[in-house]
Amino acid sequence: MIRPPHRLRTFTGFAALVLAGCAAPSVPSPNPVMVELPSMWAEGISPNSEVWPDTSWWQQFQSPELNALVTESRARNFDLVAATARITQAEAQTNIARAARFPSVSVGAAGQNQGALASGAAASNLLFGVSGQVAYEADFWGVARNNIRAAQSLLQSTQFARETVALTITAETANSFFEVLAFRERLAIASRNLETATRIVEAIRRLTENGLSSPLDLAQQEVLIAGQAAAIPALQQQEREAFYRLAVLLGRAPAGFSVNAESLSGLPYPAVSPGLPSELLLRRPDIAQAEANLAAADANIEAARGAFLPKIALTGSGGLVTGAISVVTDGFIGGDVAAASGGTGLVYALGASLLQTIFDGGRRQGQLQLAQAQQQELVADYRKAVFKSFGEVETAINQVSRLAERERLKTEQVTKATTVFDISNVQYREGLIGLLALLQAQQTLFTAQDELVELRLARLQAITSLYRALGGGWVRNPETTAP
Repeated sequence: MIRPPHRLRTFTGFAALVLAGCAAPSVPSPNPVMVELPSMWAEGISPNSEVWPDTSWWQQFQSPELNALVTESRARNFDLVAATARITQAEAQTNIARAARFPSVSVGAAGQNQGALASGAAASNLLFGVSGQVAYEADFWGVARNNIRAAQSLLQSTQFARETVALTITAETANSFFEVLAFRERLAIASRNLETATRIVEAIRRLTENGLSSPLDLAQQEVLIAGQAAAIPALQQQEREAFYRLAVLLGRAPAGFSVNAESLSGLPYPAVSPGLPSELLLRRPDIAQAEANLAAADANIEAARGAFLPKIALTGSGGLVTGAISVVTDGFIGGDVAAASGGTGLVYALGASLLQTIFDGGRRQGQLQLAQAQQQELVADYRKAVFKSFGEVETAINQVSRLAERERLKTEQVTKATTVFDISNVQYREGLIGLLALLQAQQTLFTAQDELVELRLARLQAITSLYRALGGGWVRNPETTAP
């Protein structure tokens, strides 16, 4: 066993004394972010509804076509692909941070040809050398450990962020699908009313030709037809725009893409309730993301504090020297050693260093202040995410409840308006009412039918918003819970 030189042992002992006298500053654990949670929701809850949405909540709409579209969007959407790539980047950053806990090992090789001329004679000596070095910076103050913890928290943050993107893409796919169907249904209603108006104007034209109706009645009906015809291109444009948005969500070009469904009729309204407000914190990936970011900020503060303490590095190198092969260690060629000994020798070097920065122009202090300010910002972001989630759930519950009542009342109006229009059409043909009364009945029916479709669309999208606000059935894995 080769003992290190006396001077190296003396330096190592001195470094140990310095370490014993330099205690790392106490870093208090971050106080938990206190958030006042409501004990119940402000809006009423359906007693017979499912407590939490299922992870495949979109299947509750019972549309095989929607199920296929959601599956495709979750596999091909560009935002999801980018979010997955960000997870890979965060994993790489974690590996980079973890590398600081291990020593670095390097090897090198050198060759040298030495020669001399004397009295017309030449002599040469070809030397080869191989060098190796091991360096390690001791993590006494936990700087590397805290950097790893920060990187791991950011990795969790990117994983939670991807879940948020997946939930958003799923909800947008469902909403765009509903929009396409709603515009198609409104187009069908507009076309039927235009056909009805056209039949009426033909009847009025015959009555006018026979002198039983005035040209004014004919002109008024023609004006109504022109207005209804002008509304159809606008609906067609909106339907195409919703269709194109849906195609882009699926990562596809609109050309060659198709949606077969034509109306919202037959789609059920799934019931869901939000459970307890406190449980929402475990079911929203964006809240989990905010917590992970806050945990990373705490680790960054501790790492910034550790940067004020001395850095301690250990190095070692060595090699084997023979007469045939000269070993170079840290630039020292061992040929002379081998020649002098006439056999085999061992060349080694051990070292330790301690470095304490006494002036850096305030750089480390600035880094600590930056980390503390970033933590304060993330605390505010976390509280905002919590209360925003509460607001989104309350808003969605209110919309689902109010839109259900509005749709019920609008359905009654459509039923009654249909009866009024049928009676008015018969009475006009019998000359019991004027054209103005018939036109008013027709316009009332058309408007009510169109508004009913809009209410159905709004109600379906409100249910989607509630599913999304509740986290879409996502539940945090206890193993990935941020500290």
